[in-house]
Amino acid sequence: MQKEFTRLLKEWQNGKGSGADKLGELVYRELHRLARQSMRHERNDHTLQPTALVNEAFIRLQLADVDFSDRCHFYALAGRMMRRVLVDHARCAQREKRGGGVVHVSLDTTVTEPAMEDALLLELDDALSRLAQRDTRKAEILELQYFAGLTAKEIASVIGISSRTVERDARFARAWIGRELELAHS
Repeated sequence: MQKEFTRLLKEWQNGKGSGADKLGELVYRELHRLARQSMRHERNDHTLQPTALVNEAFIRLQLADVDFSDRCHFYALAGRMMRRVLVDHARCAQREKRGGGVVHVSLDTTVTEPAMEDALLLELDDALSRLAQRDTRKAEILELQYFAGLTAKEIASVIGISSRTVERDARFARAWIGRELELAHS
């Protein structure tokens, strides 16, 4: 299955054969699962639906000038695209609200509560960006866990480090992000 996925990915990137159609069929369910996972943190009345998130992320992946190496790399980038779509959508909604109705929530709440406000998603995105300036790998690990839904083993494969290092860096990154969000609200 992994070899078939990689072959279709290469066909899709080179514009050969029916790689895009076959790849689309192969990855749609998994991308939709990732989208639902990302959307579970959003508010219940969110105007963006998982299917629209998948479609927008897939279009952005098609337009990206990236050489996908394998399945994990593809899903890692798909998760990043979904993050960008959600953040762009939240920024647009915040512009429309002109900053009104901001709700302050801790990072622990975002992981367990079913509804994440647009403002919190933007705060999380800003905190991830600040973490990336300090430690790119830790920010990447958290992004891949949260938005791409990759396991520690899959992240280790994508980044080229051990699973234990992924787990250790993820703990640090969650604590750092939590502190940043708390400081933003104090």
